[in-house]
Amino acid sequence: MRRLFLAVLIALTAGCVTLGPATPADRPARASVEAFALEGRIVVSRAGERFSAGIEWRHDRQTDEIVLSGPLGQGLARLTAGGGAALLETAERKQYAAADMESLSEQVFGSRLPITGLGRWVLGRAAFGGTASADAAGRLSSLAEQGWAIEYLRYEDESPEALPALLRARRGDIEVRLVIDRWTVSP
Repeated sequence: MRRLFLAVLIALTAGCVTLGPATPADRPARASVEAFALEGRIVVSRAGERFSAGIEWRHDRQTDEIVLSGPLGQGLARLTAGGGAALLETAERKQYAAADMESLSEQVFGSRLPITGLGRWVLGRAAFGGTASADAAGRLSSLAEQGWAIEYLRYEDESPEALPALLRARRGDIEVRLVIDRWTVSP
């Protein structure tokens, strides 16, 4: 259970994305995006163990909903947060609740993980004023915040407003890769 919750939280901490609406010109500038939905895959490796799952994440200013699924689409876990509560529900029907995602991570995993700001990281934006470098198009190529080293390995296209398509995040012996197959964004 702790591994599954860690995978969810690390996925959020890492951030990675790919395809958006029909054309980049049809969507708002990345800097103005406040709400998104993404679908993709996540792989979490730690101390020789490897976890992979499909991921669907819906995010806006008040709420987050993350669903992890297995290779045949079966649900593994659902994490929801907003309105002063965070809830993790597993496929085994176990539930864990806390006031926020940081407290929930402490309850389930034993340490507070830096969840605040993950919605910005996945969009290719800094959240805490960390150290960042940019590529030739002005997009983040790497970011170091809250003890995480995040590499933006691929964007959906070459435009300056393109969204990330492949990210890798590392902290200690944890590595997370996130591939996004579909983006939907709004201001």
